[in-house]
Amino acid sequence: MTTPVCTSASTAATPAAQTLPYPSFASYVRARQSVLLRTARSLTANPSDAEDLLQTALTKTYVAWERIEDHRALDGYVRRALLNTRTSQWRKRRVDEFVCEELPEPEPVPGGDDPAERQALHDAMWRAITKLPARQRAMLVLRYYEDLSEVQTAEVLGVSVGTVKSAVSRALGKLREDPELGLVR
Repeated sequence: MTTPVCTSASTAATPAAQTLPYPSFASYVRARQSVLLRTARSLTANPSDAEDLLQTALTKTYVAWERIEDHRALDGYVRRALLNTRTSQWRKRRVDEFVCEELPEPEPVPGGDDPAERQALHDAMWRAITKLPARQRAMLVLRYYEDLSEVQTAEVLGVSVGTVKSAVSRALGKLREDPELGLVR
């Protein structure tokens, strides 16, 4: 027995006379929609794609509603529909490949990929940082190595935000003037 999913335009105009063929499906969706949407979001990177994925899986569930024997296992059924739908979408995705005579390779950066040069720069930077006064060194390390904001750095050190800004500015100026780092530029 097949129940029509779509209604004609004449019956859609009178919503009072319209009843859902499966009222238990509507109540299930209302009760479990947020949980199922969370599952769909874990399968996609985009929230809009997750909503579309859930809508498709619920449509498949609605079509199979009469064939589902154990309605206590509906979450598992819908999750499986989500996974199968997502897998199908992934397999059907289009990958555009273009034939070209030369491979588009990025231009090599001169000396930028040498591990020895990177280590030498790293060592020079730390030697220059150790030459700074303790307070400037602490603020520089908190701001750029620990990636704290100016406000967070000020709170950690118990100083004002303006003090952090000016001390970091002076420290960066000293690093720019360091002769050992000037060779790298």
